[in-house]
Amino acid sequence: MTATIKDVAARAGVSPSTVSRVISNHPRISEKTKRAVREAMEELGYHPNMLARSLAKKSSEAIGVLIPSTTEEFFMNPFFPEVLRGITDVAKREGYDLLLSTSDSGKEDVRSLTRMIHGKRVDGVLLLSSRMQDPLMQVLRENPFPVSMIGRPEVELPIAWVNNDNIAACYEATRHLIQLGHQRIGFLGGDESFVVTRDRLQGYNQALDEAGIPTDRRLMFASSFMEQGGYHGMTRLLALPDRPTAVVASDDLFAFGAMRAAGELGYRIPEDIAVVGFNNVRLTEMSNPSLTSVDVHIYELGVAAANLLIEQIREGATSEKHVIVPTQLVVRHSCGGRG
Repeated sequence: MTATIKDVAARAGVSPSTVSRVISNHPRISEKTKRAVREAMEELGYHPNMLARSLAKKSSEAIGVLIPSTTEEFFMNPFFPEVLRGITDVAKREGYDLLLSTSDSGKEDVRSLTRMIHGKRVDGVLLLSSRMQDPLMQVLRENPFPVSMIGRPEVELPIAWVNNDNIAACYEATRHLIQLGHQRIGFLGGDESFVVTRDRLQGYNQALDEAGIPTDRRLMFASSFMEQGGYHGMTRLLALPDRPTAVVASDDLFAFGAMRAAGELGYRIPEDIAVVGFNNVRLTEMSNPSLTSVDVHIYELGVAAANLLIEQIREGATSEKHVIVPTQLVVRHSCGGRG
């Protein structure tokens, strides 16, 4: 015989309404009571009908996550699983499930976002990137809905977002290389349609300008955020007659690809060419040499974005709040700054 909510309440020694509050993760229920109710549910094999609950509450109790790339690219770049870990931890704590949506184009992103909003499949949406002239922003202008974004919007919009100060972060990384004596510094950037790429490129240019180093477009290479992009970019940079002696890579995957290319071409890191990456993923400590990288605190970006979104859902109103997560340049051996 299938267990009911009354059976769970009797086993746990609480009222059925308390069981219901535990299921919905009500903040006023003590941890002791939650444990007792969950143990009773497990012992009895009780599984709440979440569809019926969502219909009654007019809430899906789910958060949509719009992934800005193919599934393959998403899981190959360590940034996304780590930011998703932060989002998942908050969602689990607050009683929300996640609905992931991937796409291969901007048009598919628009369709996915529109389906999420009008299909009532989720209570709010998390966007994991921000593009120049982003068509998703027009959808949100026309359809006010709880949304939180990782990355700043290109223009001022009534939308909640979480970001790093990417201009200042890349300025600091480039300035560090200049202080180590480098004058020819390359830049390996991501897709130039992403706001984060533009911001990091601006910080790179600011540091060069401040040091009186002329900008050289030949030292800048843009690609998708994949290891192969860094490999091809570094190969091109090292083929220049007046090649760079250092490179700032706007993603650690770029940096790993760049280091592989340099090694295959017979260059030593950092003796012949210094490399600095971005994101400070876990593999940076294990590479040989260990990779100097800007720690953007990926997990914290996910946590902050999820908190901003759930706050809007709970309050029943959209928000324009934004959070800046600090960065830190972690100096290791690939730049020559640790001796």
